[in-house]
Amino acid sequence: MILRLLKPSLVLIPLLLLGFSITCTRAKTVEKQRDTLLEDNSKSQLQKGANMPEKVVKTDEEWREILTPEQYYITQQKGTERPFTGKFNNFKGKGIYKCVACGNELFTSETKYESGTGWPSFWTPISDKKISAEKDSSISMRRTELLCSRCDAHLGHLFDDGPKPTGLRYCINSAALKFVEKKGE
Repeated sequence: MILRLLKPSLVLIPLLLLGFSITCTRAKTVEKQRDTLLEDNSKSQLQKGANMPEKVVKTDEEWREILTPEQYYITQQKGTERPFTGKFNNFKGKGIYKCVACGNELFTSETKYESGTGWPSFWTPISDKKISAEKDSSISMRRTELLCSRCDAHLGHLFDDGPKPTGLRYCINSAALKFVEKKGE
């Protein structure tokens, strides 16, 4: 009788351990990718190369003149729009998403996906050189803040729950983006 009760447990325990092992391995891989992005961005900030966008530096007054109050709050004061309210959350257009502050090309519509989080989500940027990453513990949790590498505008945050092939979710505020449609589509 006891053996009959234990048999399912003897099968389930190894399966649970295998699942836990796979989850831990994936989490370590994604964390390594995130740390590599942070490290690469630190190095690229120190190097000037042909592919590095020229820095855009403006005064607070200049930013207020060219950005709407919401865009200013998001990009310059590191704000966050309410979920499911941004114009690009359910947007399906084909083209390029640019930084609203400086026009730096950040993401393509081909890498945008529906994450269900309420913000536009992408699984990779156009280039790692277009985005800077910084550690953010502003709300008592460890997050990775995403910034435009050209003007340092706050874009959103990076999470490790995205789809393949990267496993990353670039969670971006709509107010930090402007969209340029592909011609001919």
